[in-house]
Amino acid sequence: MSDLNAIYGFVSQKIAQLDKNKPSSRAACARLRRAIGKPPGATPDIWDFTLQGAPIEWGSRDSKPSYAEWAVHTALTLYALHREGKRRSMNSEKVSFGAAVSMLLQNDRNYEEVVRRRFNAVATAVDFTELAHHARGLVLLIKNENVSMNYPQFAKDLCLFQMPGGADRVRLSWGRDFYRFVRQEDKTNGHTAED
Repeated sequence: MSDLNAIYGFVSQKIAQLDKNKPSSRAACARLRRAIGKPPGATPDIWDFTLQGAPIEWGSRDSKPSYAEWAVHTALTLYALHREGKRRSMNSEKVSFGAAVSMLLQNDRNYEEVVRRRFNAVATAVDFTELAHHARGLVLLIKNENVSMNYPQFAKDLCLFQMPGGADRVRLSWGRDFYRFVRQEDKTNGHTAED
């Protein structure tokens, strides 16, 4: 569990750097966006964000990236995608991935089938590469609606997803948050479960 907390802190620190309104931060975001979909280590010009300062135990001496390296790389590259063209941080400690996806339904319930289908594709992903691919599509939708989300927690979830038995825990957490927000919206709009 300490690795997961270390991931949270590491990603929080890196996002704080990316959120500075400086040319170097915008350039770092652009480099991170170019690394979307590539494995950790494949893009040397982002190592200062994905590897520098990371705890040594995250990596190993073999050629495969660790769960933590995959999680950090994916969360930071998707954050850079989400942050593109925005003047404010798109990181919010109060909004989990599941809640952020459900917020897409806030303005347009006709959008619900598309959102649920994409969310289910993420939730039923059988491997990490598939999950990351589908998550990218949802991040683009979230970005278009100016919804923020908790990227350090997302990174923890991505790491846990890869661990034995972790995928079901992550799916359950995301599902709870998604449907908790949908139920709150229904109550706010005067809908009941029988409607």
